[in-house]
Amino acid sequence: MQQMPFSRRNFIQKLGATALVIPSLTTLSGLQGCGSKSSESSAESASSTTTNSGSERKLGIALVGLGKYSEGELAPALEKTTFCRLAGIVTGTPDKAETWKKKYDIPDKNVYNYKTFDKIADNPDIDIVYVVLPNSMHAEYVIRAAQAGKHVICEKPMALTSDECQKMIDACKKANKKLSVGYRLHFEPHNQEMMRLGQKEVFGKVNKIIAQNAQKQENDTPWRLGGGVGGGGPLRDVGIYCLQGAIYTKGQVPIAVTAKYHPITDPKKFAKVEEGVDFQLHFADGTVAECRTSYNDQYNKLRAEAAKGWFELDPAYQYDGLKGQTSQGKMNIENVPQQARQMDAFAECVLNDKPTTVPGEMGMRDVQLIEAIFQAAKTGTKVSTKAVQQILDPVASR
Repeated sequence: MQQMPFSRRNFIQKLGATALVIPSLTTLSGLQGCGSKSSESSAESASSTTTNSGSERKLGIALVGLGKYSEGELAPALEKTTFCRLAGIVTGTPDKAETWKKKYDIPDKNVYNYKTFDKIADNPDIDIVYVVLPNSMHAEYVIRAAQAGKHVICEKPMALTSDECQKMIDACKKANKKLSVGYRLHFEPHNQEMMRLGQKEVFGKVNKIIAQNAQKQENDTPWRLGGGVGGGGPLRDVGIYCLQGAIYTKGQVPIAVTAKYHPITDPKKFAKVEEGVDFQLHFADGTVAECRTSYNDQYNKLRAEAAKGWFELDPAYQYDGLKGQTSQGKMNIENVPQQARQMDAFAECVLNDKPTTVPGEMGMRDVQLIEAIFQAAKTGTKVSTKAVQQILDPVASR
């Protein structure tokens, strides 16, 4: 994700810090929709050759932000999709625009910068806008995309605050456009199996969850360390996978959280973001998820311990190479192109006018929980999350 020009950076920095108060919201639960079914996996659904309506039209996707994730994952994934294609790009770097135009045969009329972005409203080639910008810029560009009449995918975390999330949801509803969050692991078979085993209590009631995700973060993307446009930090960036994994394995939203920041070992590097944080998700039935995230370590695991056995993924959240096993043996599940499945599932939702299973409301739920975790770490107290949206991850059966 590239850095914006100096003037834009200064503007974005004025957006403010994350709020620590969780607003009371309307309760939602058990949302079912396109891309996930109780009787077949969303990955299988997304790989079908026709939509329910029989349409074979490929929807055009414009990537907003041509950083590492767009370059290394999303653009290559779009070459593997069935229902969508790379149709346009938005970048503030002219040289990068030229490279992408040649590599992916993108016409000049489908290339935008951040000043001309709103003209995308007049382009029928583009049906979906995928916002892949630094976290602090998500809200602005999701809202502008909706106002331009485009369906939207927003990378995680959805925004910096739950208030921003609500504005994004409202903008898409007002424009009658669909909004999805880039939760690729909902379309990944190993993680779908964790959903099934946990939510269906295949090994009995889940009593404990261990969710860990960390990486050694260097300054190659300064915003992740709070530089430039800001809005980074390991909890929002990689810890959100632990949050998601615990919830979709348990099939419940926690009623409270506790948390503690890791000691700072490099004051210069971690001057603007936390180095790491341990946090616990407390569920209504007494189950506790022990979660851990860091920008100065390496681990990648999701484990559930149940009354009659255990099941885990290690690694659990990577783009490829996921491995799973249970107390009865290896899972033996094939790795799939996660981002292709994710984008195809959303394209099917648009083509068939069905709700996505990873909607903005789910993204807001997670931002609310992140706000609560920050509050718990700051105050050293147990923070209630009963006011958080109760939208749940649907069971995926293989």
